[in-house]
Amino acid sequence: MQTSYLRLELSNSIDDPPCPQRRFLTRMNGTGKAMGDIRGKLGRLSTDMGPKALARHGGTLLFLSKRIAQIGLPVLAIAAQALWAQWPSYPAADAPRTADGKASLSAPAPIGADGHPNLSGVWDRGMAPGARGGSQGGFGTQPTPGPRPFQNLPSMLPEGLPFLPWAVELRRQRLADNSKDHPDAHCLPLHPMQLHSHPQPRKIIQTPGLVLIVYEANGGLRQIFTDGRTLPNNDAEPWWYGYSIGTWDGDTLVVETTGFKEIGWLDEEGTPVTSAGKLIERFRRLNYGTLEIEATVDDPKTFTKPWTVKLNQRLMPDTELIEFVCLENNRSLSHLVGN
Repeated sequence: MQTSYLRLELSNSIDDPPCPQRRFLTRMNGTGKAMGDIRGKLGRLSTDMGPKALARHGGTLLFLSKRIAQIGLPVLAIAAQALWAQWPSYPAADAPRTADGKASLSAPAPIGADGHPNLSGVWDRGMAPGARGGSQGGFGTQPTPGPRPFQNLPSMLPEGLPFLPWAVELRRQRLADNSKDHPDAHCLPLHPMQLHSHPQPRKIIQTPGLVLIVYEANGGLRQIFTDGRTLPNNDAEPWWYGYSIGTWDGDTLVVETTGFKEIGWLDEEGTPVTSAGKLIERFRRLNYGTLEIEATVDDPKTFTKPWTVKLNQRLMPDTELIEFVCLENNRSLSHLVGN
């Protein structure tokens, strides 16, 4: 008998009252081949079931069993136990509160000692402005219609992205190969553009001269220097997250990033980007609970012209990131199948 751990992401849809995202580790016991198949197909399962939806499905075990049944795995013996894997509730002392003690997400954005908005906080994944919460598509289900930036970045624009011919072909090949070479499948860092919409949360820490983004996904750390330095020259060693500098334009933090590795992925379906690409992000905290990110990608080797998308992230009050070590006991790689 082997023991394996699946990570489930349970967050609230917009229809549910705002509260901290619930994240579980589910322990599963099964036999060798069956457990290997489960790890291969469900090892990075994520869903967006809110408390109401969870109740309708009768709990974590029933939901997981249904997903296993949908993909037809020959499981001989499975026992699941939900384990809370988050910090105990610890309300932030400086958060604005409603009469019932909940964080007031519609309150004005906080202002730092330097007079600029403070972007600090734990933020949920970025979605298209006005998009509703809910499933982005799971095993055995059709994805929700509409923009899906994490999976399919071209869906964010009515006309799609202005690809050059070679990029269209590479994206087609990657998708036909089941995206088995995507960095996330190998526990490697993702491009910051895709990380904006990653289902796992991220924590922004704003300090004088430096803004840090701590990604729960793969334990990533991105540095945005706001101390007046310039971007490095063309001889800089390429980085997964690139080199980022930020300046304030009124209430907006404008971030320029260059020096990416070649050839990267901007979404799960294989949208490429080269080391010639430049990412320009405009971070604006609309209120206490909403962070707007306007991102422009300028890569003349991949696209015929620059293009821009806008995402909104929701604050996850009174919670913290949890440890996520992607490579720990990772036996999924041998089960990644392409053409």
